[in-house]
Amino acid sequence: MASTPTSDPDAVVDRVQRLGQRIRAARTRRRLRREDFAQRAGVSRSTMEAIERGEVSTGIGAYVKALWALGLDEEVDLLADPGLDRDGLALELSTQTKRVRVGTKVDNDF
Repeated sequence: MASTPTSDPDAVVDRVQRLGQRIRAARTRRRLRREDFAQRAGVSRSTMEAIERGEVSTGIGAYVKALWALGLDEEVDLLADPGLDRDGLALELSTQTKRVRVGTKVDNDF
């Protein structure tokens, strides 16, 4: 079954492209050939090219492998960290969203 293409939000495309540019810059600073870097990361050369172009359709696992091969993967732990989710924490602590049980009187009249 063929999937219909959807338009990705511009903010997402921009972030992924910037990540790809940063990965490429880190690779070139280390003077690694794309082929050697792809082998080190455990991905194909074409996948590495897609990463460096910042293609949104490339899986997040490939990006994390590339970051790991560069020694830059520890910061990935900060992505979607529940402790950094201000909106989620505020909602969790909000009294408006807490359930309140209505007490019922016990009828002990037999």
